[in-house]
Amino acid sequence: MNAHLSFTERSSQATEILVTGSKSESNRLLILQALFNSITIENISNSDDTQVLKKALCSTDKTIDVHHAGTAMRFLSAYFACQENREVVLTGSERMQQRPITILVNALRVLGADITYLNKEGYPPLQIKGKDLVQATVTMKANISSQYISALMLIAPSLPKGLKIILEGEVTSVPYINMTLQLLEVLGVRCHFFSSEGEDATSEISINAISEISKKTLTVESDWSSASYFFSLVALSEDFQITLTSYKMESLQGDRALVDIYKNLGVSTVFDPSEERITLSRIPIDVSKKVTLDLVNTPDIAQTIAVTCFGLGIGCDLIGLHTLKIKETDRLEALKTELEKLGAVVRISNDSLQLEPCSNPVSGVTIKTFQDHRMAMAFAPLSLLFPIVIEDAMVVTKSFPQFYDALEKLGIAIDLK
Repeated sequence: MNAHLSFTERSSQATEILVTGSKSESNRLLILQALFNSITIENISNSDDTQVLKKALCSTDKTIDVHHAGTAMRFLSAYFACQENREVVLTGSERMQQRPITILVNALRVLGADITYLNKEGYPPLQIKGKDLVQATVTMKANISSQYISALMLIAPSLPKGLKIILEGEVTSVPYINMTLQLLEVLGVRCHFFSSEGEDATSEISINAISEISKKTLTVESDWSSASYFFSLVALSEDFQITLTSYKMESLQGDRALVDIYKNLGVSTVFDPSEERITLSRIPIDVSKKVTLDLVNTPDIAQTIAVTCFGLGIGCDLIGLHTLKIKETDRLEALKTELEKLGAVVRISNDSLQLEPCSNPVSGVTIKTFQDHRMAMAFAPLSLLFPIVIEDAMVVTKSFPQFYDALEKLGIAIDLK
């Protein structure tokens, strides 16, 4: 189903939008809840990915299909590996079976896991025979997806001796590792993260074992990655003012960096700590300045930033994007292909994207999403400038099921057909 998007007219100057709970926080807490059933979770994400993970954790089936949910594949691989006497086949969509998981499987095998590849070596589906993982130390390359590392961290407190993870090289996506650590600490787990910088650096994460966790209720903050599309909408508008709930000034999520990044893209952010919400407003900027950013700690907002810069007619140079190549699609190639349809000049490498300023965009283009929710949502704000068609539009349910409802509140007409 395609979505035809065009801007009509806003009903009011200010709009309040409730964004679903953070997928990253929700998925981590679901694993911890399954390991320690004394945890209650509120404001959990209603994204497809989180619902898939929740269903899998409750399932007694011999085969678990996570579809496109990459986080679920990684977290469940570690979770089922330490469930003694549980045997399961963990599989996913065709794209999921093309996404490498060797690094995580090798680390789990070092800890004593029994995991077999059922098709292509290094890729799902996996046959996992749960065991008591007695080894307590594992070494990994640091410049990998942080989800591999977090998957191990989440099961660590349930292991007999806890876990020490030694990371070689400079660590990627540190905010996501810190999020996992802080959630563990809130639950009373003793942990330590020593990080050093540089290619020859060695970092270490130590997590103690814990037999039980006292009863706790944790409220998930709304998703900052999903907030990025509203930052983009305000940046591309003439006078939008949007209030988003529920957001904290002191956030566990690395994508809170949006606040500082979008100051240079025309968006002011005002926090209301008492109501836990933020208000975004349009501010003037110098469009002659090129945007240069290292997004190694915030790769999930790279697509949004690139499209915002295109819409503003600003050039950008984005680096630190090596993990984008193993996401739902190769996001660097996908961005290049779709931006070029719109008239952009784009260059990419294995970890970077350079966009030249474009003053004459091509309108009426159909954007291919490549089964990637972030492609659909990143390009949708361009509908403020000209009509646009989003192919396979409902892929947004992977992380933000109410996305198009929110756009309609802002005066963007959505025709699904």
